[in-house]
Amino acid sequence: MPGFVLLVHDRRDADPAIRVGFTVTKKIGNAVVRNRMKRRLRALARELLPTLGHAGADHVLIGRQGGIERDYGLLRTEMTKALRKVMSQPATSSRPSSSAKPAC
Repeated sequence: MPGFVLLVHDRRDADPAIRVGFTVTKKIGNAVVRNRMKRRLRALARELLPTLGHAGADHVLIGRQGGIERDYGLLRTEMTKALRKVMSQPATSSRPSSSAKPAC
């Protein structure tokens, strides 16, 4: 997605908890801009992951350059689309060392 990258890694354990992590690099901007982007990603995750997230998986949201200027409603739509795309994909076995599935 233009505003962020979503990675989902199925932990394949008995814990059904949805875990989430956030990453915004220095390429995005100074600390104020990076923190603002992380706050937006946290708000999206808090709103959408309980219903659309994959139980028993780690979700990683990586902020991209255009994410800070994008409308929050548009980011929410993109996040919903990315989560549905990840949920519709079967687990791939072509790369056994990593089962992370990038959404966009």
